[in-house]
Amino acid sequence: MKISFSYYPEGKRKAVTMSYDDGQIYDRKLVKIFNKYGIKGTFHLNSGKFDTYPFLNASEINNLFQGHEVSIHTLNHLFLTTLTKETIIEEIKGDKENLESLVNFPVRGMSYPYGDYNEELVKMLPYLDIEYSRTVNSHRNYTLPENFLTWHPTCHHDDHLLERTTDFVELDPKGRMLLLYVWGHSFEFERNNNWDLIEEFCKTIGNKDEIWYATNIEIIDYINALKNLKFSSNQHIIFNPSALDLWIGVDGNPTKINSGEYTYL
Repeated sequence: MKISFSYYPEGKRKAVTMSYDDGQIYDRKLVKIFNKYGIKGTFHLNSGKFDTYPFLNASEINNLFQGHEVSIHTLNHLFLTTLTKETIIEEIKGDKENLESLVNFPVRGMSYPYGDYNEELVKMLPYLDIEYSRTVNSHRNYTLPENFLTWHPTCHHDDHLLERTTDFVELDPKGRMLLLYVWGHSFEFERNNNWDLIEEFCKTIGNKDEIWYATNIEIIDYINALKNLKFSSNQHIIFNPSALDLWIGVDGNPTKINSGEYTYL
């Protein structure tokens, strides 16, 4: 019997996640487009800029991002590698505390302002209760990261997005879990007058039964839960201690492993 970790929820092989930075007023329009086509986004916000044009108001954050993820982009969007450890902690923890007071759930992820990070900063993040952080280093493929603290996206939305979308939809997973991860800033659509790009992308990729639409943290939680499955020595007994139903491959077939239960193969 061959066991593999090769399925997203409902036995799907493909997932799509979106990641948008800064929290400017153009997020309002982007959220409406995502909601129209069943797309989920993670929005990395600078809470120190709330209530100043062109940024969002603190009072709208909770309602605006319902069904999506709110994540850290630091208080003031500074180059973190230029700061003292004390200021880095203030920028991250302060943003986390502000956002949590607005959305009423633990905020657990981040994106690096300006894509600026180094090894020392990456090592600090787990001690600040940060479980992942997105870079701006596009790898232009559909793989999951080796290290979620340096999570490289597939592409920026201005990097041949529609061509990559067609490629992703048509691609044979060949037993793998594929991920299309797109990042950007909503103000870029306004600046470049190309809102039609994201509308066409969402129309093409959205509402497909074979794709899992997830926030960044939902992907983290699912992958971590898979890794935490407990197997008997002969792999015929599996215990799922997580709160999530999971799917694994058993001799090439998707098999559901119910939350909090033993599964006997």
